[in-house]
Amino acid sequence: MSATDKAQPKPPMRDSLVAAAFRLFLERGYEQTTVDDIVALAGVGRRSFFRYFPSKEDVVFPDHERCLADMTAFLAASDERHEPVRRVCDAARLVLLMYAENPSFSVQRYRLTKQVPGLRAYELSVVWRYERALAEYLRGRLTGRTHGTLHADVIAAAVVAAHNNALRSWLRSDGRGDATATVDHALGFVQSAFGTPPAPAAAPAPAPASAALSPAAEHPEDVVVVVARRGTPLWRVVREIETRLEPDRNP
Repeated sequence: MSATDKAQPKPPMRDSLVAAAFRLFLERGYEQTTVDDIVALAGVGRRSFFRYFPSKEDVVFPDHERCLADMTAFLAASDERHEPVRRVCDAARLVLLMYAENPSFSVQRYRLTKQVPGLRAYELSVVWRYERALAEYLRGRLTGRTHGTLHADVIAAAVVAAHNNALRSWLRSDGRGDATATVDHALGFVQSAFGTPPAPAAAPAPAPASAALSPAAEHPEDVVVVVARRGTPLWRVVREIETRLEPDRNP
């Protein structure tokens, strides 16, 4: 073993198990691979496998529990200043970030899931848990409104549908292109359909001629310039402007 090899740290056991599992899934097929095969290749015992993954299905989706916990915490940290539809759209973007962290792994998982009916069913159960988390947050924010629960469930379903449509489009392209832009475009439809647009600012009164030399006119930093790509959803541009004008405001 070379000095370079010795300097390379071993991946954490959890990552080693995932890597071993997917290597075998690609070589032998999912159904033909057992937990014993995975632990043998990873060089660990069965007990170590089940310490990290309750089942073989879970090793295919190793990060969803963490992502769901992050989403739940993100929504729990919300307050009345956060527009609820924008907030659930931002929560859905956490799932996108998880996939975009490792595009090649995400593409492999997408292909494997398409081939194995049991994994598709497992994935649907995971998607339902994300949707339930979004709906529970929205129900709390829409309490007291006419058909508030119905609105919450419909919006949550729309967010998940828009996010997954864009995500799968990106995965079908083998992870090429800008996944964030693709998902933002899809979520923009949800924001436009269900979101509350920011209240328009009151028009300022005409300034007298003498105001040309006022202190405000001497501070060019009061002018905000936002550069956006062609086709960027209007709600996203507005949010960027709000962020620039109110730097202390929570995202």
